[in-house]
Amino acid sequence: MRKYLPTIHRNLYCFILAPVLMILEAAGEFILPYLNANIIDKGAANGDIPYIVQNGMLMAATAIFMLVCGVGGAYFAIRASATLAADVRGEAYRKIQKFSFAEIDNFSTGSLITRITNDITQIQNFAQSLLRGCFRSPVMLLGALGMSFLLDPRLAAVICVVVPILALLIFLLIRTASPRYTVMQEKLDGLNNRINETILNERVIKSFVREDYEKGRFVQINEELMEKSIRALKIMILMQPLSAAAINVTTLAVVWIAGREIMVGDMAVGTLTAFITYLTQILTALNFLANIFLQGTRAAASDRRVSEVLDAQISLSDDAASCPDREVTKGEIRFENVSFCYDPARKEPVLKQISLHIQPGQFISIVGSTGSGKTTLISLIPRLYDATEGRVLVDGTDVREYSLHNLREGIAVVLQKNTLFSGTIEENLRWGCGTASMEELQKACRIAHAEEFIQRFPKGYEARLEQGGQNLSGGQRQRLCIARALVKRPRILILDDSTSAVDMATDAGIRRALREELPDMTKIVIAQRISSVMDADQILVMNDGRIEDAGTHRELLARCKTYQEIYFSQKEKEEEK
Repeated sequence: MRKYLPTIHRNLYCFILAPVLMILEAAGEFILPYLNANIIDKGAANGDIPYIVQNGMLMAATAIFMLVCGVGGAYFAIRASATLAADVRGEAYRKIQKFSFAEIDNFSTGSLITRITNDITQIQNFAQSLLRGCFRSPVMLLGALGMSFLLDPRLAAVICVVVPILALLIFLLIRTASPRYTVMQEKLDGLNNRINETILNERVIKSFVREDYEKGRFVQINEELMEKSIRALKIMILMQPLSAAAINVTTLAVVWIAGREIMVGDMAVGTLTAFITYLTQILTALNFLANIFLQGTRAAASDRRVSEVLDAQISLSDDAASCPDREVTKGEIRFENVSFCYDPARKEPVLKQISLHIQPGQFISIVGSTGSGKTTLISLIPRLYDATEGRVLVDGTDVREYSLHNLREGIAVVLQKNTLFSGTIEENLRWGCGTASMEELQKACRIAHAEEFIQRFPKGYEARLEQGGQNLSGGQRQRLCIARALVKRPRILILDDSTSAVDMATDAGIRRALREELPDMTKIVIAQRISSVMDADQILVMNDGRIEDAGTHRELLARCKTYQEIYFSQKEKEEEK
C-alpha cells in the first residue's frame, strides 16, 4: 500500500471527490422509489394532479442530480485510477532500468512485460471499481434496507434472511478464486515469453523452416492459458446466476406475502412497487460489492507480482561508492585474484583467481574456446556483474567505489549481440553522446569504417533503421555499434567479438584506425579469429575460467599449446578455402 500513497497524496481531490459523488448518486437511488410510491398511492389513487406533478418534478430533479454526480464520480475515479497506474508503471520501469544482469536473469523478459502492463492494468481496474463502488454500494445497500424497513418491517425480514446466505456464498467463491488468478497470470507470463522469443528470432525460425514447430509450441501454451483462464473465470460465471437466483427467489417470496396483504388492504400497490425496487437495489449492491472483491482478488495477485519487481534487491548499486565523484581518466585496469560465479549456490566459479594488469592505452586481445570466460571477464570491468572474490580496479580504484554512472561513462562496451533501435542512423549514434557534433559522429563512423555504407543511403545519416537494424547486414550493424561506442569518447573500449561479421580487410582497417587515431584509449578486443589479435600489445589466452598464458603473438605461438591449436586449426581452414 505504501507505493500508492504518493500518488494518492498528489491527486487527493480525485480520490475524495470520486466516492463522495458516487455516494450522493446512491442517495438518489432510494429517494426515487419512495417518490414513485407516493405518486401511485396518494396522487394517482386520489386523482390529485398537483401532487403528481410536484413529486414528478422532484423525481426529475433527483434524476438530473444523480446524472451529474454519477458522471462526475466516474470521471474522477477514472482519472485517479489512471494516474495511479501511470505512476506505478513509471516506478516499475525505473526500477527495471536499475536492474543488473543478475536481476534480469531472475525475471524473464515476458514476465517483466506482463507485470508492467497487464498486472498494473488489473490494479488500475480494481482502483476504478473501488472508487466507484466501495462507498456507493454500501450506502445503496444500507439505504435501501432502511427504506424497506420503513415501508414494511415484515417484508424486510425476508431480505435479512437472503442477504447473509448470498454473502456467505460470495465469500466462498472469492476464497476459491485467489490462487486461480495467480496461476492464470503466471501462464500469461509464459505466453508473453513465447511471443517475445518468436518475434525476436523470426528470421532464424524461417531460415530453419520451423514455423509449424513454433506454431505448435504457441498453441500449447495458449491452450494452457485458456484452460487456466476458464478455471479462474468460472468463479465470475457463477456470480451472475447466483445473484439472479437470489433476486428472483426473494422477489417471489415478497410478492407472495405482499399479495395477501394487498388483498386484505394492509398494503398499497405503490408500496409493493417501491419495496421490489429496494429489494433489487439491495441485491444489486451486494452483487456489485462481490464483483469488487473478486476484482480485488485478481488485483491482489497482480499487486504481489508488481511488488516483487519494486521490492527486488538491486545487487549493483552506488551504496558502497566511497568516491562517487571520481571519473575514469587514464584507462588502467587491474584484476587482483578475481573469481566469479553467476549463481552463488554453485561451488564451481566461472572465473578462477584471475590476476591481470592492463596499462593505459594498451591494445589487449582475449582469445579462448567458447565458455572459457572471456565475456564474463570483460563484464566485470563496467560492473555489469560484481566479482564474487577479489577486486577489479580501474585507475587504481575499486570499481565498486565509483558511481555506476561515472564508471560506465568512462567505459564503452560493444557486446556480442548488436543492438540498434528503430530511428535514424544519427539518432542511434547519439546514444553514445547526445551532444556530439556532426563532425564527431562522422569521425567515429570513419574509424569504424561505417561511413562508406552510410553514404550509400540516399538520406545518409538521416536514413531510418528498422527495429534492431534489420535492414542492415550483420557487418554493418557491428560497425555502427562500434561507431556509437566511439562517439561516447570513452577511456576504455571493449569489443566483444564485435567484428566477426566483417571481412578481414575491414577488420584490419578498424584496428589500424583505432591505434592511429585513438592511441591513448585502452582497447580490449575479444576475437575468434587469430588474424584479429596478432598485432595486439598483449594477447590473453583463456581456458576454463583461467588465464592460461599471456604474451605477444610470436611468444604464444612458440609456447602456448591452446593458442597453437586455435592458430593452426584456423590456418588449415583458410588453406582449404
